[in-house]
Parts: sequence; C-alpha cells; structure tokens
Amino acid sequence: MGNRSMIQYLILMLKGMAMGAADVVPGVSGGTIAFISGIYEQLIDNISNISINSFKIWFEKGFKTFWTQINGTFFLYLFLGIGISVFSLAKFVSYLLVEFPILVWSFFFGLIISSVWLIFKVIEKWSLTLFFMTAVGAAFAYYLTRVDTIGFIDSEWYIILSGAIAICAMILPGISGAFILIILGTYDKVLNAIGDKNFLIISLFAFGCLFGLFSFARLLKYLFSNFKSYTIAVLMGFMIGSLNKVWPWKETIIKSKEEIIQYNILPSDFAGESYILSASLLFLLGFFVIIIFDRFSPNHIKK
Repeated sequence: MGNRSMIQYLILMLKGMAMGAADVVPGVSGGTIAFISGIYEQLIDNISNISINSFKIWFEKGFKTFWTQINGTFFLYLFLGIGISVFSLAKFVSYLLVEFPILVWSFFFGLIISSVWLIFKVIEKWSLTLFFMTAVGAAFAYYLTRVDTIGFIDSEWYIILSGAIAICAMILPGISGAFILIILGTYDKVLNAIGDKNFLIISLFAFGCLFGLFSFARLLKYLFSNFKSYTIAVLMGFMIGSLNKVWPWKETIIKSKEEIIQYNILPSDFAGESYILSASLLFLLGFFVIIIFDRFSPNHIKK
C-alpha cells in the first residue's frame, strides 16, 4: 500500500482529479469514480484507520512514523488531484451547465447509467433480498431529489451539518456533494464563501467535512466487511434513484421567488431546442468513458 512507484502515485492523482471533476457537478459522485477505478475500499480503510491513537504516534514517535502509519502519501496525491479539479474545473463546468445544460446532463446521465451496470456486475449472485435493498436505496435517493431546497437556514451549526453530510458523497457512490448542498440550500453560500474568502464559513464547512469524513468512513468499513453485497446493492440503488436529478430535459415552474419547481419531461415535450441527436451522442460518450475507464483499471470488473 505504501510501496507505490512515482508513476502509480501520478495515476492515483489522476484518479483524484476524476473524483474532483465528478463532484463539481450535482448528481455525479466522486465515490463512484473511486469505486470504478479500484481505490474505493482502500480509501475507506485508510480514512477509518485514522484515530486519536494516530496523533499520539505523531507526538510519541515523530511525524514520519505518523505519516507512514496513516498512509499519508496516498492522501497527499489523491487530495491533490481532487483539489486541482475542483479549483480549475468549477467555473468551466458551471459555464457549460448554464450555456449547454441538456448536453452536459446527457453526458453525465450516460456516466451514471454505465456506472450502475458495472457495479451491478460486482455482485456475483443476486437474490430477492438484494433487489429489495437496491429498491430501498433507489427510493431514498429519489426522495432526496424531490425534497424542496432549504434556502433560509443561515446558522453556523447548519453550515457544519452541510459539510458533514456533503463530504459523505466522496465516499458514497451515487450522491454528489454539490447535489447534497443544493438540497440543503447551502450550495451558493459555500461557493460564495470560497470566492469571497469568507474564512469563517470555510472553516465551519471544513470542520463539518472532517467530522463527516472520519465518522462515516468507519461505518462504511464495517458495512463492507460484514454486509458487502447488501451495501453494494443499496449504493447501486442510490445511483439509480439519483437519475431523476440529472435527467436532461426539464420544465421549470416558478411559483414564487422562493419556490422553483422542476419536472422531468420527454424531449418531444421540451419547449426549446431538444438537441436530441447531440444529447444521444454525448450520452453514449459518457457511457463508454466509464466502460473504457473500467477496462484499463487494475480493478477491472468482469462478468
């Protein structure tokens, strides 16, 4: 784990960049990229291995021993890649979503469908119970996509809570951090805080992220160790349920300044240009990007 070559660490950084790029957009999960690229369980293990005892080792045996014990170089290259993508692609992706929403969402829809198919193949023997768990995960994720955005909560504890919940997306395939922030009504607030260098909000959000990261990772490690097939089934359900949020063709109804409702519609019912041909091509591109990514992954998922 700690004996990677420089090339392997650079590949790890590229995987981090892919995770960061995915989490910039609501509806696409960096955890899915981690799962498909073969670093998901290692990421969970490394995070859950960090504890109070790890910091005791720092004070008793020095930083080098602490760094080795937590596999710090793994985190360094992975989070470096994530950071590069988040800070370099955020504005670009936001521009594309504003100018070409149907085409961008079609691409991401293809990414998620392909990821669902690959994760489906991870479970060798399906049962009625596993299908039920998938349905539960899908229903819960669908419910999240239908929850009204909370735009009036401005308290400090809510910013911390937003960070704690949103960071789970990095280690939970199927739900993106940006998507969670939109549901909680803090997406714009956090983005503006970063742009305006509001260090109070940034610090509160970061604290929530750290708390959520280290507490939720332990739960996931336990679930993967003891109920792996059931956990994967639920996660796949999350991905299926989140498709409601990324459907490219939507009708927007503005009921009031605070209430904006979107409905999924067929391309033929879309009032403007539906871009059906271009959208279909980008859907296929997104689908095969994940297939190719898996094909050349060291954790290639076989039938």
